[in-house]
Amino acid sequence: MINSIILAVQATVPNTPAWSPTIGLVMIICNIIGLVIVRFATQDRGSKPPSPIPTIGLPQLLAGTSFGHILGAGVILGLTNVGSL
Repeated sequence: MINSIILAVQATVPNTPAWSPTIGLVMIICNIIGLVIVRFATQDRGSKPPSPIPTIGLPQLLAGTSFGHILGAGVILGLTNVGSL
C-alpha cells in the first residue's frame, strides 16, 4: 500500500531545470521584488539590528529575501512548466 502511494507521488513531480545564469537572474529579480515589498509593507523600517541596506533592518532583510526565494521558486517552476526556461 505504501509503495503504491510513493510511486503515485513520484509520477507527479514536475521537471525542474538544472541551474543556469537565467535561473539565477530570475531568482535575483524575485529577491529584489521581495525586498521592495517588505520595504513598503513594514511599519517599523530600519529597526535594530541594522543591515547592510541602510533603509531596512536585519529582520526586514531576512523576511524580504525569504519571501523572494519563495516567490522565485514559484516563478522558476511556472516558467519551466510553460516552457520559457
